[in-house]
Formats: sequence, structure tokens, C-alpha cells
Amino acid sequence: MSRLDTPKRDDLAEHEGLFQLVEGMMGFLPNSLLDMGRNKPLMDAFAGLAAVANGPGKVSKELKGLIAFICSRSAGCQYCMAHTAHSAVHGGVSQEKFDAIWEYETSDLFSDAERAALVVAQGGGAVPNAVTDADFAKLKDHYTDDEIIEIVAVISLFGWLNRWNDTLSTELEQSPLDYADEHLKGHGWTGEDHR
Repeated sequence: MSRLDTPKRDDLAEHEGLFQLVEGMMGFLPNSLLDMGRNKPLMDAFAGLAAVANGPGKVSKELKGLIAFICSRSAGCQYCMAHTAHSAVHGGVSQEKFDAIWEYETSDLFSDAERAALVVAQGGGAVPNAVTDADFAKLKDHYTDDEIIEIVAVISLFGWLNRWNDTLSTELEQSPLDYADEHLKGHGWTGEDHR
């Protein structure tokens, strides 16, 4: 249960354009965004950072989705695990590949480049940060410095969101909750703090 009363969408009319954009991309409006709407400068700054970190670039949308999930799983954020799993599959990652995410280091569905990025996402999501020089060297074998900046931007964005949603105990929306109940049970996800 959320630790704050989440504002109603109608009470945040100044953000309606952004809400429609996010709802169109995700299929629902995240409660975390409604909570952020209490502070317009924060909302504007977050929206800009999220658009750049998650937006088009040299790293594929699918890989960014997997990075976001692994980072959130490493941090233990139940809300973000449900969101990023739901978004990764709805954003183009095959269900078969997502179901194998638990074995990304050994599954043939993942390339060496993806494995290198996901190892860094897992270490980067941990507290304290567990990325080693060896992990980073493997990453550099597959990605340019510009691509690495994109990868670290996604890890950092979700580090912020993991803290935001776990601290507020943000209530999870029905669509990602249903997806997580079906696909994440038994893999460290309970969702109990976010219902």
C-alpha cells in the first residue's frame, strides 16, 4: 500500500499532455508519475531524463528494456520489476527470451554483447555497486563509449526509480501487476508491498 495518497489525474491537469504520451507508450498511466506530478520542476526534469535515457539511440530499445529489468531486479524493487518486465515484452522482447532472462549468462537466446550489458546492469543495480573492471572490459569489447553511456544512463535512471518507488511503496497498476503475477512469481517477485 502506498505511503502517500496518490494524486488523481484530474488534479494534475497541467501534466495531461505528458500523461497521454506515457499512457500511449505503456498502455497505462504509472502511479509513480502521478506522485511525481506534485512537483512540476521534478516532473519536467524526470520526463526529460527518461525520454533521453529510454529513447532512440545506438542501443536497441529491447536491450534497454532488459537492462532496466535486470537493474531493478538487482535492486529488489518490486514495482520496477513488474513495470520493466511488462514494458520489455510489450516493447518488443519476445516472451521466450524474457522467460530465459533468469539464465541470461548461459542461454543461447542472449548474445555475448547482451550478456556483457546485463552483467553490468546487474552489478550497477546492486548496492554497493558491484561492477568490476573485468565486467567493464567485457562491455567495452562489444560497445562503443557512446553506447556504454546509453547503457549506464538506463541503469542510473532505474536506480533512481527503484529508490523512488520502494521508498513511497507506490501502488502497482493492474496491467503490470497481472503480467508480474503470471511471469515473475518464483523469481524474487512478490509485489506484496505494492498492491
